[in-house]
Amino acid sequence: MFRDQSKSAGRSETSAETPFLKLLARGASADAYEQPVLLARADGTAAGRIAALEDAKALALRVRSEMEGRRRREAELSALFETAHDLAGLRDLDAVLQAIVQRARSLLSTDVAYLSLNDPARGDTYMRVTEGSVAARFQQLRLGMGEGLGGLVAQTARPYVTDDYFRDDRFRHTLTIDTGVRDEGLVAILGVPLALGPHVIGVLFAADRRARVFERQEIALLGSFAALAAAAIDAANLLTETRQTLADLERANEIIGDRSGVIERASDVHDRLAELVLRGGGVHDVSAAVSQVLDGTVRFADAGAAPGDAVEVSRAEGHAVRHGDDWVAAVAAGGELLGALVLDGQPGLDPVDQRTLERAAMVTSLLLLARRSAAEAEQRVRGELLDDLLDARDRDPRLLRERAARFDADLDSVHVVLAARLDSPVADADQEAAARRRLWSAASHLAATRQGLAAARDGGTVLLLPLGRGDTATELARRTARDLGTAVHEAVTVGASAPVRDLAARPETVAEAYAEGQRCLDALRLLGRAGDGAAAEDFGFLGLLLAGSRDIPGFVERTIGQVVTYDEKRGTDLLRTLDAYFACGMSPARTKDELHVHVNTVAQRLERVGRLLGPEWQSPARALEIQLALRLHRLSSSASPGQH
Repeated sequence: MFRDQSKSAGRSETSAETPFLKLLARGASADAYEQPVLLARADGTAAGRIAALEDAKALALRVRSEMEGRRRREAELSALFETAHDLAGLRDLDAVLQAIVQRARSLLSTDVAYLSLNDPARGDTYMRVTEGSVAARFQQLRLGMGEGLGGLVAQTARPYVTDDYFRDDRFRHTLTIDTGVRDEGLVAILGVPLALGPHVIGVLFAADRRARVFERQEIALLGSFAALAAAAIDAANLLTETRQTLADLERANEIIGDRSGVIERASDVHDRLAELVLRGGGVHDVSAAVSQVLDGTVRFADAGAAPGDAVEVSRAEGHAVRHGDDWVAAVAAGGELLGALVLDGQPGLDPVDQRTLERAAMVTSLLLLARRSAAEAEQRVRGELLDDLLDARDRDPRLLRERAARFDADLDSVHVVLAARLDSPVADADQEAAARRRLWSAASHLAATRQGLAAARDGGTVLLLPLGRGDTATELARRTARDLGTAVHEAVTVGASAPVRDLAARPETVAEAYAEGQRCLDALRLLGRAGDGAAAEDFGFLGLLLAGSRDIPGFVERTIGQVVTYDEKRGTDLLRTLDAYFACGMSPARTKDELHVHVNTVAQRLERVGRLLGPEWQSPARALEIQLALRLHRLSSSASPGQH
């Protein structure tokens, strides 16, 4: 009879879940999950059956919410990838900005999204792109600088959000702005800055016609779109400037029509550079093309390798300048020096050829910025995947593997988590922020070349790198510290975890490994080993004394865990023998008197210990660790009721 009741209960529980599984399968709305419970109540179903339905409904709603969150995250990443792709192949700025605003509105599910740009000539800001707007006056707004929520964002270069615009007194209301917002019917507004370096050039907004609280991840998502929009604007401005300079070159060709040889060379370089821009060529392609046209050797030099004085003069004047028998044209954008084009051994350069070299430098800056924008977008998405692993947000192994595969990363291979931090003193907060950005950029590049991941975290950078066959966590940490230090020209300290496996199936191990890497990093800094790299295995018991979080059970397990397990499984007395052996000065004869056993018994037990702990277990360093582990094990056992 009891067995029949159990079977009946099992059938009841299964049938209670069935309608909700069907709702999940067809993607029903949340309201539809109330229907099975309401029908059961209407039919007078027993209370136990209704309770089972309620439990099944709650579980199904949680599953539905989790699935919705994952779909939303995947849509966000897909939209960022598409936007980065649009930016890499930038042709029409308006089309790219419209796509960014449309995707932001769709992913944040807002009524309206819009983008405003600053107008330095008129000293105000104006609407550039809107999506979902219905009010003509709102679409044509021009605002004075510092007015409204957008003015607050532009002044502080920080995101601002209001859940009720007309009741928010943190920013200055004006009749013009309030009228436009009222015409559009907006209530809740989120604005994030469009920034090029330290300069805010506009604001990206998402707004609803009802009260709403924007979540932190929504603010971060809109910020990512704003970064891509700023990069698109910057690239478009450079492209426009390049087109203008190429047009200037064409006009110069018309003026000097009597110099056919020069005209042919200028026309040739114009065609070559235009083709390079259109097909996405690289810096070396530009150098090779200009070398052929100018009948010389043109090379690209990084900012640190270019002739310093000549580059600064060229940068200030905007022209190529002579440097001995060479000519130097600075490659710069937005006040940042990216490098220089150097024409070797051509002291008598024709003015038109000089102009050609200058235009080539302009095209080179455009190509470098386009590559940087695309690389930064990819680095940001790589960092988001690592952030999700560290926070264990996405526990679906299939989705994690698919996201990692986009970056040629394999989460099923053995990895090491590394915590990296700069150790050089900085003068102020701005320099510190700049140094951290350099570290993040170098770490992202290193992760991309080694099929890993990198993200900025806790004032430093965390990397997830695969461990090669025959490699160790210690060697990887030291190599990473050396490579990052060389890239940023500062000392970088790196702490590494022990190797971790099955990251897709057990993402929580990434956070645990990161904490271990941070403890190693703290230990290195306390020991005065700045600029070095090390793993947990390098410290032994010193890690317990130096690290901020003392993993006593882990240390005991690593040191004498095999002996403890052996005693528990076989009822032997190896631990007590070890205690007595060390207490008696490592003398077998005195140990047998302490334990009241034959000396051969002591020898047999110590031989078994040697097989479990390894042949070096009696060396001074290992013996010290084993004695400490024995003491810690004894203390922890005496503190736990029921243990001996």
